[in-house]
Amino acid sequence: MSKRAVQAGAAADVLAPYLERLRTELEIPVDYPADALLEAQAAAAREFDAGPDSARQDLRDLPFVTLDPVGSRDLDQAFFLRRVAAADAEPAGFEVFYAIADVASFVEPGGALDAETHRRALTVYGPDGRFGLHPAVLSEGGASLLPDVDRPAVVWRMRLDASGELLDDIDVRRSVVRSRAQLDYASVQRQLDDGTADELLQLLAEVGQLRIDAQFKRGGATLEVPDQEIERSEDGTRYRLVLREPLASEEFNAQLSLLTGIAAARMHRLAGVGIWRTLDEARPEDVERLRRVATALGFDWTPSSSYADFVRTVDTSRPEYAAFATEATRLFRGAGYVAFGTPTNPEVPRGASHSAIAAEYAHVTAPLRRLVDRYGSEIALAFCAGREVPSWVVDALGALPAEMAAGSQRANAYERGTVDLLEAVLLGPLVGEELDGIVVESSPTGEATERRAKATVLLRDPAVRARVVGDASALELGAPVVVRVESVDPDKRTVTLSVVSPGPAPRRG
Repeated sequence: MSKRAVQAGAAADVLAPYLERLRTELEIPVDYPADALLEAQAAAAREFDAGPDSARQDLRDLPFVTLDPVGSRDLDQAFFLRRVAAADAEPAGFEVFYAIADVASFVEPGGALDAETHRRALTVYGPDGRFGLHPAVLSEGGASLLPDVDRPAVVWRMRLDASGELLDDIDVRRSVVRSRAQLDYASVQRQLDDGTADELLQLLAEVGQLRIDAQFKRGGATLEVPDQEIERSEDGTRYRLVLREPLASEEFNAQLSLLTGIAAARMHRLAGVGIWRTLDEARPEDVERLRRVATALGFDWTPSSSYADFVRTVDTSRPEYAAFATEATRLFRGAGYVAFGTPTNPEVPRGASHSAIAAEYAHVTAPLRRLVDRYGSEIALAFCAGREVPSWVVDALGALPAEMAAGSQRANAYERGTVDLLEAVLLGPLVGEELDGIVVESSPTGEATERRAKATVLLRDPAVRARVVGDASALELGAPVVVRVESVDPDKRTVTLSVVSPGPAPRRG
C-alpha cells in the first residue's frame, strides 16, 4: 500500500471488530435496559406549556441559536446576546441568555433511566458512534435544542458590565425556547474572518474575548493545544488521524459556558448546597520546571512573567510549540468535584476553585452528556425560586464525585484506546519506512550504563504520537527526529519505532 493510500485513512470495516473488543474490555455501556428505554421514549413524547398559566416562562420570541461541531445532534446549549445601553445609573454592558436542555424534566428521580445515567455518568464518543448518557430518543430528539422546534430549557439570564465582568443580577428559570439555527464552528469562524458575521456573532466574539481577557486577569489561563483527532470520511467508510488547531469561535462559545458555570457556583455558595468542578493550583516547582523547558526550547519566558502572562504571548506557529504544549498540559493536576451542603460535608468549602479558570465553577451546561450538570442546575433553580433544594438532589450529591471520576476514567481510556488502535492500523503499511517527527516528551530510561531516553514523538504525516527509546542526544525535547516504523500490533494497539537520525533543524520564527 502506498503512503498516499495510508493518508486516505483506515477502512471502517477493518477497525469495527477491534473497536467492539475495546468497548467490551472497558465495559462501555452500549445498550439500554428495556425499562430505561421505555421511560425515555415516554418522556420524549411529553409536551411542555409556557406562559401565564405555566411554571415556565415563554422565551420563544428570543432568537436563540446553537453552536456545535458539524453534524451534532445532542445539543445542550443555545445562546442569545444583546448589548445593553447605559441608562440612568446603570452602566453599559451586555445581557447574556443561555438556554440549557432541561434534562431533569425528562428523567424521573429514582426511576430506571435515572439509575442507568448514574451507571454511565458520561456520554462516550468514538469513531464509529456515540454511546450516550441518555438514549438518542432524548439526547438527539425530545430534549435536544434542535432548530425550529419548541423545547423545554433552563434559561440563565446574566448581565455583564462593559469590561465583560459578571454582575450580581443573575436569574435562572425553567422556560420554553425555540432555536432559530444550528450553527457550526467552521462556518461561524469563516463569517467572523471575512466580515460577514451578523450582529449576534459579532457580539459572541466581543463578549468571548472580554471573558478571555477577564480569565487571564484573574490569573487563569487558556492554552491552545493542537488536538489529535479521529476524522471520519463523509461517506463513513474510512478514518484518519489529524492534528486540529482550535478555532477562535470554539473558545468564544466555551467562554459562555464557563460564564454560566461561574454564575452557577455563585448561586451554589449562596444556597449553601452545591457541587463544584475543581482543579488544583499548579505547584511552584512544576511552574519552574515548565519555565526551564520553555527556555530550553528557545521561548522567551522572562522571570517577571507569570504562566498566564507567558501563554498569551507564546508563538504557537513554531514547531517546538507542540513539545511545550504537551509539557504544559501536565502542569495542572487533581481535577475533580467537591460536593457540599450534604450530611457528610455540610460546610461550603474554602479554596475549592478551578485554577485554570481562576474562579469557583460548577458544571451545569451539558446535562445531555454529563450527569453532574442535571444536579447543578436544580440547585440554582431552587435558590433562584426561593425554595429548598429537592431532597433527591441533596441525597445524590455525595456519590457524584466518585461516579463522575469512574465515568471519566472509562471515557478517557476509550478515547485513548481508539487513537492507539488507529495509529497501529495506519502505520501497518508503513513498516520499514522512515518518517519525520518532533520529540514532544522525553525522559531518561534510568539505565546507568548508557545515556538513553524514553520519548514521545509526534509524527507529521500521519498525525501519530508514539513512544520510542533511543540515544538521549537525538531525543531532546522539541528536537526534530527521523524514525523508522519497526512493527505494529493492532490487537495490542501498539507501535514500535526506532530512531534513525536527528531531523532537519526547525526554522525559528
